[in-house]
Amino acid sequence: MGYYDQTPNGRRRSNRGRTFLAGLGGVLIGALLIWLLFYSRPDLLPGNGAQTSQNQVETVETGEEGQTEQRSVEVTNDVTEAVEIADDTVVGITNLQAGSDFFSESPSQEVGTGSGVIYKNENGTAFVVTNHHVVTGATDIEVTMPDGAKKAATLVGSDVWTDLAVLSMDGDGIEDIAEFGDSDVLKQGETVIAIGNPLGLDFYGSVTTGVVSGKDRAVPVDIDGDNVIDWQVDVLQTDAAINPGNSGGALINISGQLIGINSMKINAATAEGIGFAIPINTAIPIIETLESEGQMIRPAMGITLMDLNEVPQMYREDTLNLPADVTAGVVVNSVIPDSGAAEAGLQEFDVIVEMDGEPINGSIALRKHLYEEKEIGETLQVKAYRDGELLEFEFELVDNSSLQ
Repeated sequence: MGYYDQTPNGRRRSNRGRTFLAGLGGVLIGALLIWLLFYSRPDLLPGNGAQTSQNQVETVETGEEGQTEQRSVEVTNDVTEAVEIADDTVVGITNLQAGSDFFSESPSQEVGTGSGVIYKNENGTAFVVTNHHVVTGATDIEVTMPDGAKKAATLVGSDVWTDLAVLSMDGDGIEDIAEFGDSDVLKQGETVIAIGNPLGLDFYGSVTTGVVSGKDRAVPVDIDGDNVIDWQVDVLQTDAAINPGNSGGALINISGQLIGINSMKINAATAEGIGFAIPINTAIPIIETLESEGQMIRPAMGITLMDLNEVPQMYREDTLNLPADVTAGVVVNSVIPDSGAAEAGLQEFDVIVEMDGEPINGSIALRKHLYEEKEIGETLQVKAYRDGELLEFEFELVDNSSLQ
């Protein structure tokens, strides 16, 4: 048997019925409140542009009767905050070279522009990292600051193999410097932002966004312009737009930290959105050495060389007298007197096929082994063919500057 209330008119109503009506009224009121919220803020509806970690400050300006109402919306998200942290550390770099025109009013002329990143300001001197190819051949270097001011810069040191260079300039008035991140912890698909000056200073401080497309990429490069691959640069791949003029600029993470130095892109007509940056963890020791020494000091053998695959077959048989099964290696072109290689007995036309037990199939492999696995003063073990006989050599590596 249920419990009932007595109403003034004598009718009885169930407690359950009253509870149901109260609940229904609450649902209707809640639905009305939600409708009013989305009616006043349609941007909160799914698909209407709402983003995670995004704030909007809206100002409504109501004009006189008959005029259009204007709404000013200031949007702040993770990307805008990262750019705000880093954009004043990115500068323009102008490569100036002595003019060839006798009648020119200027002693030097602009031959190219790029980008750079201020990473240090100490004792009145600011330091900028950029690409080697941005400043190569320059007789003068000019830095364009974020406010448009110009500063003369000096080349501290440059390294062709890693395509990095360090500049110094007057640090007066410079407040912002880049914070180095950790490129080793980057993940594929992680958001990154490129800041630089594509196509020249007219597009100064341009920002493009993308993701980390790939890590530990090795891109072959021709160092001396002879259309022969000399080296493989270890880079990050990104689809953030990197165009001529972006070189030397910043690749930052969503926290505004510098995690790469923009370097190059693939220009093939069939490729789109394939750009590369030098990982900051690779760049830091190069930057520090260039700043302190003015050059990269690396271990050297004391030889000049060429790839065996560049030697015509007839010379492999007649001059080098190689066994038929030897198809890869490095040919010694010449030996520098008093070098480790000379003292160990290496000679012209010897064909190096192994170093420290690792096969050497070309000059890139040889340089990678020397520059990334060996230190100055360490002993190098080499196996090389001479007149069809496999010989072994052992000698101490010296620094490359001592052989110049």
